Amino acid sequence: MVDPRLQVVAAVMSAALAAAAAGSGQFEFQEATVDAIQLGFRSGSLTSTALVRFYLDQIARLNPLLRAVIEVNPDALAQAARADAERSASGGRCAGGLHGVPVLLKDNIATRDRLNTTAGSLALLGSVVPRDAGVVARLRRAGAVILGKANPSEWSNFRPVESGWSARGGQTLNPYVLSATPCGSSAGPGVAAAANMAAVTLGSETDGSILCPSSSNSVVGIKPTVGLTSRSGVIPITPRQDTIGPMCRTVSDAVHVLDAIVGYDELDAEATGAASKYIPRGGYTQFLRIDGLRGKRIGVPAVFFEGYDDVRAAAYQKHLNTMRKHGATVIKDLDIATNFSDLYDQETLLMKAEFKLSLNAYLSDLLRSPVRSLADVIAFNNAHPVEERLKDFGQPDLIAAEETNGIGAKERAAIRRLDEISTDGLEKLMREHGLDAIVAPNSDAASVLAVGGYPGIAVPAGYDTEGVPFAICFGGLRGYEPRLIEMAYAFEQSTRVRRPPTFKR
Repeated sequence: MVDPRLQVVAAVMSAALAAAAAGSGQFEFQEATVDAIQLGFRSGSLTSTALVRFYLDQIARLNPLLRAVIEVNPDALAQAARADAERSASGGRCAGGLHGVPVLLKDNIATRDRLNTTAGSLALLGSVVPRDAGVVARLRRAGAVILGKANPSEWSNFRPVESGWSARGGQTLNPYVLSATPCGSSAGPGVAAAANMAAVTLGSETDGSILCPSSSNSVVGIKPTVGLTSRSGVIPITPRQDTIGPMCRTVSDAVHVLDAIVGYDELDAEATGAASKYIPRGGYTQFLRIDGLRGKRIGVPAVFFEGYDDVRAAAYQKHLNTMRKHGATVIKDLDIATNFSDLYDQETLLMKAEFKLSLNAYLSDLLRSPVRSLADVIAFNNAHPVEERLKDFGQPDLIAAEETNGIGAKERAAIRRLDEISTDGLEKLMREHGLDAIVAPNSDAASVLAVGGYPGIAVPAGYDTEGVPFAICFGGLRGYEPRLIEMAYAFEQSTRVRRPPTFKR
């Protein structure tokens, strides 16, 4: 049943959309892509100012229900006006890429402006970062407008809490079926993109936090190879697995964003230096190929497709057939040879130690902060049990991380074991079968991709009988983004599954 409140919201939104279109040369704001936005800028049917106003209006109308946005940028309209002036002064020549395009950032991505950066925690409210995060600096250089911060699962779900809940932002809801999970710590960016609160959002992933909310909210999420995008200025979990990537409504939009944010950063030198060799000359948009499935070899690990209901199983089988129809060789029932229990145990052990080290380093670099260490965060939560919902969620992982003492013998053994799992699992499977990618439902392959630092792209694949979205994920080895983009784009264009949210109860 559709929520009666949303029927009223929908009616008001329709009127607002009609008025916006009439006042801007009939530009269609709803579901607008980056390419359509730039075309509107060049044709004069759209301004950055009008676009920012539209998204701010969307946020004002929908966010009281969806809780996807934690804070809007008070300077967004000024940034939009500056972008408009730049285009006017250049005769429109600077219109392209992300110039003048509003972007929402997950609230663990630092901005040196009037926005907070808190990972959703009240403990970091009022803290001051020394500089923009590396990816934000690149967005600004590309001319993007920083629209605001999207609601994360607090501390990127390291406490852990309910998916999409933070003390600052409340509980993010899935815009397709409000009672369904928005999934993952980048729930806010995923919901915001799905509900047309922005065309472009950025999330972060340690294990599933881009791929899962993208899958659950019918948007495209790219989890890049670790180091392809800088993690400097991003509230961390572990440098071995953290990566920053786009969450948008189309593959093309996500790839435009990826082009803008990849590259070397001296503040994340080791990882970005190692991954820079993977960045193709001419960028990633050249791989948006309608025939991108042709000639590809795609593996289907059996373990990921077990236990799905008839609707989803039939949809996935149909999609595999579509890949074959478009020229791919699909190899089913493969054994990825991975002990998942061992993987989770080693990942968890290592993550606790690395979280403490990484977070303490991040907090110590802040210009001003109410907390300066993980121990301070734990103490803050204990002092604010109601606001931080300690009774509901506790903070066991934070406490366990605080009890660690750096990278010792156990942690080094975990690193070796995770490297073995990756080498003997996904890498061996792909090389033995000459694969360009594996496919898996939703974020089911997220942990395999996470511990190896491998990339993945989630693309909408359907809706269950209740209307809850599901996705298919293309994953590969480090640096495989070009071929994954080819496959994801060709799949998206041949299936065209995505539809706007329904706000169903």
